[in-house]
Amino acid sequence: MHFLDQAKIFVRSGAGGPGAVSFRREKYIEYGGPDGGNGGKGGDIVFEAVPGLNTLIDFRYTQHFRAPRGKGGSGSNRFGAYGDDLVIKVPVGTQILADDEERTLLADLTTEGERLVFLRGGDGGRGNATYKTSTNRAPRQHQKGWPGEEMFVWLRLKLLADVGLVGLPNAGKSTFINAVTNADAKVGAYAFTTLRPQLGVVRHRDREFVVADIPGLIEGAADGAGIGDRFLGHIERTRVLLHLIDCQDADVATSYRIVRDELDNYGAGLEDKAVVLALNKVDTIDAELVEALTAELTEASGLPVLALSAAGEIGLEAVLDALSEHLDRRDDDDDAEADLSGDEESAAKAWSPL
Repeated sequence: MHFLDQAKIFVRSGAGGPGAVSFRREKYIEYGGPDGGNGGKGGDIVFEAVPGLNTLIDFRYTQHFRAPRGKGGSGSNRFGAYGDDLVIKVPVGTQILADDEERTLLADLTTEGERLVFLRGGDGGRGNATYKTSTNRAPRQHQKGWPGEEMFVWLRLKLLADVGLVGLPNAGKSTFINAVTNADAKVGAYAFTTLRPQLGVVRHRDREFVVADIPGLIEGAADGAGIGDRFLGHIERTRVLLHLIDCQDADVATSYRIVRDELDNYGAGLEDKAVVLALNKVDTIDAELVEALTAELTEASGLPVLALSAAGEIGLEAVLDALSEHLDRRDDDDDAEADLSGDEESAAKAWSPL
């Protein structure tokens, strides 16, 4: 399946059905008069976040979505049928953006099963029976159905993951995700082997978490160099970043700063995320050089540095332990915030003026 994380679509809700003009004329029926029913409401446009999807590729082939209109009213005071709602199923983590220069955020579907009535269908028109008054006994006017709403919108997918992998091209990110998860990312000895984000599930010490691998960053990515910073949106929702640095780089400190600068330039909270820093491919150099490069990285970053070889399966346990520790810490912080907000709500509910 091809990966697509952006798509532009057209959506239109259904128009309401027209009201009817009808009169009851039956022999031996004492009370006749107008009996035209109202039209039915048009269908809504509904977005639903569903599990099992991790791409917007379906929207490459279908870009127009129109909900059915309501049916017209009829005689005997019969109302028209409502138009069926059109449910558009999208992956969890999909954002709906306006088609303007700022790409204004309209909705963000981050919860499995979340449904959003995005465009409401038009109401049905009134039949002539509703126009009857004491002075207007035989009205012939009726109302057309209200039109539906329509607009172009952009869909943008931001994958939901716990850990995000960052680093320069050929830092070994794809090899790492293949070694610790069920992913099957392409690995090659050339830059930008990874052209689309990859997701994998880690099972480590009775815990599971999701890792996202994105294409490598180079200097100037925030300005469009290389693949640019387009895919950084897929790690905005992560809770911790794993920054991999190739020990074969000419200057590991410079490699670290290039990626950090691009994260800072992108913003969106990436610069404030917890980071686990690892020196990769250490099986290709001797222990003395590993120690020297580790010290150099620690001085440049102010972070502890883990020695790792994804291909040689060296140091994987230590890295996964460090990631799990950060995730556990975040879980505890989230629980504490939830307890605090719960206590405040309880206190507010406990107070009474009576």
